This record gives sequence, C-alpha cells and structure tokens, in this order.
Amino acid sequence: MNNEFLKQAALHYPDAIMMPYDIMMKNYGFESVLAMCDSFSGRSIYVPSARTIFSRCIELEAKKEFRGDVKELSQKFGFTERHMRRMLGNP
Repeated sequence: MNNEFLKQAALHYPDAIMMPYDIMMKNYGFESVLAMCDSFSGRSIYVPSARTIFSRCIELEAKKEFRGDVKELSQKFGFTERHMRRMLGNP
C-alpha cells in the first residue's frame, strides 16, 4: 500500500487508528510507527520498562561509581541494598 496514502488517511482520521498505535503516532510520528510495522509486522512483542531494558547499563555505571557505600549507591539508583549488592557481585 502507498505510504503517502496511509499517512494522509491517518492524519485525516486519527481517532480511527488502533490503540496503542494512535498514542505512538501522536508521540513519535507516522514514520516511526511505519518503521515499527516494517520491523515487527505480524509478531507479538513485549515492551519491558526502560529500567529493565537498560539494567545492564545501570549495573555498569553502579560498578564504576561504587566506593564502598552500598546504601548510598542503592538510594541513588533506586534499588534495594540487597539487589545492589547482587549487581555489584556481593561486596
């Protein structure tokens, strides 16, 4: 189907776009929704929280900043002390 036709139809009838794609289009634009369709069309996908997606990055940053105070670091990153210890390798 012609993407320009789809774009014009979507812009004329935004209330007719299926949820949650209407929200995605409103926040990220038609091209982003179309790119997602091209990448994932026909698949079921789960979108975890940003914290889950970037958890390894958080772990590496915590290890870099660790100076011996697990409590302070856990408060900064919003994890329990127990979880922070596990992330750091049980210091």
